[in-house]
Amino acid sequence: MGGQDGSDPRSPHAAAPQLRLDELLDELQKHVQLVRGTRDRVQTLLDAVLAIGSDLDLDVVLRRIVASAVDLVDARYGALGILGEEDSIRQFITVGMDEETIARIGHYPQGHGILGLLIREPAPLRLADLTQHADSVGFPPGHPPMHTFLGAPVRIRDHVFGNLYLTDKRDGQQFDADDEAVLRTLAAAAGVAIDNARLYQDARRRQRWLAASADLNSSLLSGTDPGQVLYTLAETVREMAEADLVTLAVPVHGTKDLVVEAAAGPHADTVHGLALPAGTLAAKVYRTGEPVTSDGLSADPRSEGGSASLVELGPAFFVPLGAGDAIRGVLQVARTPAGQPFSDTILEVISGFAGQAALALQIAEHRREAEQVLVLNDRDRIARDLHDLAIQRLFASGLSLQATLGRLADRPETAERIQRVVEDLDETIRTIRSTIYSLHQRDRGEGAGLRARLLAEIDRATEPLGFTPALRMTGLLDTLVPRDMAEHLLAALREALSNAARHAHATAVEVAAEVGATAVRLRVTDNGGGIDPATSRRSGLANLRARAEQLGGTFTVAPREPAGTVLEWSAPLPTGN
Repeated sequence: MGGQDGSDPRSPHAAAPQLRLDELLDELQKHVQLVRGTRDRVQTLLDAVLAIGSDLDLDVVLRRIVASAVDLVDARYGALGILGEEDSIRQFITVGMDEETIARIGHYPQGHGILGLLIREPAPLRLADLTQHADSVGFPPGHPPMHTFLGAPVRIRDHVFGNLYLTDKRDGQQFDADDEAVLRTLAAAAGVAIDNARLYQDARRRQRWLAASADLNSSLLSGTDPGQVLYTLAETVREMAEADLVTLAVPVHGTKDLVVEAAAGPHADTVHGLALPAGTLAAKVYRTGEPVTSDGLSADPRSEGGSASLVELGPAFFVPLGAGDAIRGVLQVARTPAGQPFSDTILEVISGFAGQAALALQIAEHRREAEQVLVLNDRDRIARDLHDLAIQRLFASGLSLQATLGRLADRPETAERIQRVVEDLDETIRTIRSTIYSLHQRDRGEGAGLRARLLAEIDRATEPLGFTPALRMTGLLDTLVPRDMAEHLLAALREALSNAARHAHATAVEVAAEVGATAVRLRVTDNGGGIDPATSRRSGLANLRARAEQLGGTFTVAPREPAGTVLEWSAPLPTGN
C-alpha cells in the first residue's frame, strides 16, 4: 500500500532525510558535549584560581599551583622551578613523584636542557617528545621516562619568578593549544597569588623584626647580661629566617680572629665557643663589611674551617653586625644541605636587623663603659680618702705613741705593749697602701687576655702539625682565670699540641678551653696513633700532671675511639672569683 504521493516509505529515497537528521543530531550532541567540557574546564580553572589565591602561606600557594596545573591539563607529572641568581633553579616543587623516586634521583635540576631553554626564552613551550629536542640532555639515573612536554613562565609584574613544567598527559595524547591556553591563564593567576603571599610574608617578617628590635633594645639598655642578650639575638634571627643554625661571632681582642660567642639551633653546642681563624668566611666578612652568600657552605671552596667544618651545612649567608668601623661581629645564618636557599628578602631583613642590633650593642657598650668609669672614679675617691685620712691619722698616731715610749723607760712592760701597737699600726698602713694600689690597678689589665694567647698557641702549632687545630673557647676565660693559672693552662696546651705533632702523627686536633663556676678545663683530642702506655710517663706529661696537682687540679690521658688520644687538664678557680 503506497503513500499519499504514491511513493513507498521503505524505499532508499525515503530514508535519506532521516539519516541526515541523525547526522545533524550527532553533530549537535558533539557540540553540546564540547561546550559542556569547555564550561567544566573553565569552571575547574576558576576553582583552581580561587584555590591558589585563598591562602597566604607561600609554601602552600606554590604547591597548590603545581597541583592545579597537573589537574587542569591532566598531566602525569608537574613541577614549579623557582629561579635564583644567574638564572639557576634554586627551588623545585614537584607533583606526581613519590618520595622514594625523588630520593633516588638526588639533587633537583639546576636549569640545563629543556628546563634551561624555558629559562633563557620565557615563553610557553609545547613539545611532542622532549627527548628528541636539540637542547635535551637526558635524565639522571632513577628518573622516570617522560615524553610530551608543556611549559609556561610564571611572572610577577615584569619579573620571571619561575616556570611551570608539565609532562605526559594521562590519556597518552599530546598537549594541545587549549592546554597551553589554560596553563598560561593559570600561570598569570599564580603570579598574582605568589606576589600577594610574598608581600604578606614580608610584612609579617618585618613586623617580627620590629618587635624583636624593640625587645633587644629593651634588654640591652635594662642591664641584662650581654651573654644572654647575644643568645636571644641568635635565637630571634633563627626564627625570623627559619634557619637551622645561627651563630654570632665576635672579635678576640688583640688578634684577627673571631670566636662564636652565641649560637642557636640543634647544633649550637657543637659550635659554641669555636675560634674562627682569619681565613674563614666570617673573618673575611668582619674585615670587609660585605655580606656573603653560599648555596652549600660545607662544600663551598671559600669556606676554610668554621662551623661548616663541624656541622654539615647547606644554604647560608653571613652579614656584618654593624658597618664601617663600628662592626661588632658577624652573623652566620644557615640551613641543612636539604634546606631551600634563602630569599633576597630574608637577607635584606636580617641585614637590617643586624644593623639595629649593632647599634643597640654599641649603646649598651657605651653605657657599661660609663658605669665602669663611675666605678673607677669611685675607687680613686676611696683610695684618696684612705690615703689622706686613714693613713695620715694612723701615721700621726704611731708618731705620738713612739714619742711616748721615751717617757716609759722605767716601765718596760708598758713600753713593750705600746711598741707592739706601733708595729701593728705600721702593718695596717702597709695593708691600706696595698689596698689603694689594688684599687688603682683593678680592671686595668696588662697584656693580651687568655683567649688571644690561646689563639696564638694554635697559630704557632699550625706549622709543625701541617693543619690548623679546631679551637673552642667557652666562658669568661679572660676574666675568671688568674694569670698564674693561665700560664699553667697554656703550658698544658703547648705540650699537648707538641705531642700531637711529634708522636701522634695526627691529621685532626680539637682543642676546648672552658671555664665554669668552679674550675677551668682544657681538653685536647686528636685522631693520631695514640700514646704507648710504656711511654705515658714522659717528662712532659709528668710535668703537666705536676702543674695540675700544684693547683689542686687533675690531669688525665686516655685513648680515643676509634683512634687517637684525649688529654684533659683541669684546675679549680680561686675562691672569690
